[in-house]
Order: sequence, then structure tokens, then C-alpha cells
Amino acid sequence: MTEKGLPEKNIVTNRKARRDYEILETREAGIALVGTEVKSLRAGRVNLTDSYASVENGEVILYNLHISQYEPSARENHEPTRPRQLLLHKREIRRLFGATAEKGFTLIPLRIYFKGPYVKVELATARGRRKFDKREAIAKKEADRAIERAHRRRLK
Repeated sequence: MTEKGLPEKNIVTNRKARRDYEILETREAGIALVGTEVKSLRAGRVNLTDSYASVENGEVILYNLHISQYEPSARENHEPTRPRQLLLHKREIRRLFGATAEKGFTLIPLRIYFKGPYVKVELATARGRRKFDKREAIAKKEADRAIERAHRRRLK
């Protein structure tokens, strides 16, 4: 449950994003969809892997989000990888534009979920990690696990 009392249900999570990017800030955005896309999302037929967002003409557009076609609806189906508009306030869009104007920063979706009857996207401002940064993060995570294991043994 969220602060407004609406239940949240995860649809898909971008697990590669936290490995490949350093997440600086996250925010929630709505997404403009057609009916068959919502039905496919309810069935869990979505791929978030290579998707990203950009600010263009005062709008935030989500690219490469693959929502599979809804099989029972043959004629009125949607295009699976069409660009989709994200719904944010103007001041949030201006802030995201300023953040992505700096070199090396990008907008990536971390997860898509239902919040009550609405489909939401968790959008992150992120900086790409280089290979040595990834190794450093993995080494730090392993060291933390080892410390936690040793700490648990002492408590027994």
C-alpha cells in the first residue's frame, strides 16, 4: 500500500539498470497508453531492457519499451515499440531537462507497476558506469556480504 492507500503491483523491473548505471535520483511518472497495451501489461508481456527516455519539445518520451501485442484483439492492436509519452508536471520536465543536459546523464526506467488502476513508471536520472566502476561495485557488495556473514556468526 502507498501513502494514498492505493495498492502497488510490480509488472516488470529493469535489473540491469542498477548494475550498468549509477542511480542519482528517481521519480514516478504516468505513461500514456492505449487499451490493448494495458491489457498486455496486465498479462505481464513487456520488456524494459533497452528502454530509455529523453526530453523533447517540452515532453518526456520513453523509447524502446516493448509491450507485446494483445492476441485477442487482432485489428485494433498497437505497435509494440512505439514511443510513449510520460506524464509529468512542467517543472519536473524542466528539472529533468536540466539534469540530462549535463554530459553523461540519461533517463532510464527502473520499473513499471500498477498503482491502483494506473500504470506508473519509476524513472531514474542516471550516469553510466564504466567497466572498472562495475567491478568496484561488485567487490564492495561482496565485501559487505562477507562482513555481514562474520557479524552473524559472532551473534550466534
